[in-house]
Amino acid sequence: MNIMLTKMIEQEKVDQFSLELTRACRIVIVGHVSPDGDAIGASLGLAHVLRKKGKTVHVIVPNAFPDFLKWMSCSKDILLYNRYHDFSDKLFAEADMICCIDFNALNRITFMADAVRNAKAKKVMIDHHLDTEPFCDISMSYPKACSTSEIVFRLISQLGYYDDINQDSAECLYTGMMTDTGGFTYNSNNPEIYFIISQLLYKGIDKDEIYRNVFHTYSESRIRLMGHILSNMIYYKESHAAMIALTKEEQNSFNYLKGDSEGFVNIPLSINNTRLSCFLREDTESPIVKVSLRSVGTFPCNKMAAEFFNGGGHLNASGGELHCSIEEAKKVFEQALEKYKTILIKENV
Repeated sequence: MNIMLTKMIEQEKVDQFSLELTRACRIVIVGHVSPDGDAIGASLGLAHVLRKKGKTVHVIVPNAFPDFLKWMSCSKDILLYNRYHDFSDKLFAEADMICCIDFNALNRITFMADAVRNAKAKKVMIDHHLDTEPFCDISMSYPKACSTSEIVFRLISQLGYYDDINQDSAECLYTGMMTDTGGFTYNSNNPEIYFIISQLLYKGIDKDEIYRNVFHTYSESRIRLMGHILSNMIYYKESHAAMIALTKEEQNSFNYLKGDSEGFVNIPLSINNTRLSCFLREDTESPIVKVSLRSVGTFPCNKMAAEFFNGGGHLNASGGELHCSIEEAKKVFEQALEKYKTILIKENV
């Protein structure tokens, strides 16, 4: 089938990947720590296609991913490195190719980094974040893409493998694109995104059901937690910004499960004239505060994330982390807000 897309990926890289693929029998696909919908969707979407090409494929991520992603085909086969450390190390050591999906720096896979770094396999990066580190033999990193799942689809198409995308693979790739754009509400104005969606629809996906599977399967505790957090929201009217926060104690009180706070950061943006939303969450597995930023218009929350929160990301969707208490993290956000207030005010003029 002739896919009418511009060639985002340089043909030289596609050809290089194709050559390495013919030589590879055992492939490991790796996602980043606390994997989100794009990391899981892109990894599984690629895995389905590579298995159809006769490859032995394993997907490994550092730790658990949200329950609302576990409906996807073969998600149950994903290996969690923190549970299957020895077996995963064996797979890395024996791999012919390692595909690094949705991350471009080894610190994004935390305690898996040494195993990937030391592996003799050819390493391939497929990602859409800024500031790429040179640890892969082939790097396909394009920040202008809406998601890594979009890049995976483009790669599959440029390889001539579109016909190898089955419904399971299409569902995974669509989920990655949908979740990384907030249901196509940001970073999704490129018309080619919707052409890709049309091609995935031809594979038999039900995009409405996928939306329900991801966004409408939460527990009662999650809904009550959302109400609790919003009731404690701090709103900075002059700066057109909002901040919400979640402590470890609150997570325990509401029987918090990984992924329960997914999408919370977007909610304050529904307030009229709000340009920036910040969500601070104490991590349950380490002594840090996770920071999520979302903006509308041209406000560069990626610059704020890099300057104040040891992070980065995209113009309207970024994140980072702080090694401090959540109260100290709130003060850091207010310092950031003070510096960027003029830009936020101009955004509303």
